[in-house]
Amino acid sequence: MLDYPFSSHFLDLPPLVAHRSPLTTHQCGIRYHYLDEGAGEPIVMLHGNPTWSYYYRRMTLALRDRYRIIVPDHIGCGLSDKPADSHYPYTLARRAQDLEALLDHLGMDKNLTLVLHDWGGIIGMAYASRRPERIKRLVVLNTAAFHLPAGKRLPWSLRLFRNPILGPFLARGLNAFCRGAARFGCTRRPMPPEIRQAYLSPYDSYSHRIAILRFVQDIPLQPGDRCYDLVSEIQNGLSRFRNVPMLICWGEKDFVFDGDFLAEWTRRFPEAEVRRFADAGHYVLEDAPEEIIPLVSSFLQRHRAVLRDSAPQP
Repeated sequence: MLDYPFSSHFLDLPPLVAHRSPLTTHQCGIRYHYLDEGAGEPIVMLHGNPTWSYYYRRMTLALRDRYRIIVPDHIGCGLSDKPADSHYPYTLARRAQDLEALLDHLGMDKNLTLVLHDWGGIIGMAYASRRPERIKRLVVLNTAAFHLPAGKRLPWSLRLFRNPILGPFLARGLNAFCRGAARFGCTRRPMPPEIRQAYLSPYDSYSHRIAILRFVQDIPLQPGDRCYDLVSEIQNGLSRFRNVPMLICWGEKDFVFDGDFLAEWTRRFPEAEVRRFADAGHYVLEDAPEEIIPLVSSFLQRHRAVLRDSAPQP
């Protein structure tokens, strides 16, 4: 695959129910794919919807000579398994548990840097809220870790995909969500056809697009929504990370995570280093890798000396 020269690794996660065959009754795991490149301090990069670990290919290549880079594909995404609802819940809480299981499996329990984009932001901060003492730095790329800012409505395009009839037809039947994101996620320069195809390749059938729809359906908008209380808990605990070094790189032409979301980040984290990219869109790392990767590299280097006891406390 173009610009993806990495070895694949897998962790088996428990399904909701056992898979059974005529010859066996043992429980088979759900394969959780991840990249594990380089050595040194751990950098954990978390993608969103509808991307996968491919989103971080350039940053992984640039940093793996100095750091250990871990990039998982959320279940249902990328090269991970794409089970049916009967075997996997597709909830924010479960995704945070998956991440914790992976990092525990790898023995990563301190000095973690999280790089967060889109759904990777709330998944990563759900994990961080459970294990705040493990977090050393945060890199934020057009994402959220809180409810919609005051007065904000979900964009009409996302509301369309949440429609119980149109949503499955558009997202799973026509692959409109993935295609639309690849088409409109980059605003500085159109995504080349071969790159677009790489983003789309894991989502090549109705069954393989289950996570794409479930992510949209799981967006919490009001009390009673499935992960609303968990997002409230994450949001209310963000102050614990005020002293954690944070770099924010923001594409200002993102039609979902727009200036109101950036304002919420800077209100909560006034000491964060903020870099705005006026002509970049939601796929900010795809639009502006030449600027963002050196910024991240410099940020990591400048904060190497941060002592572990300055990390947030549980």
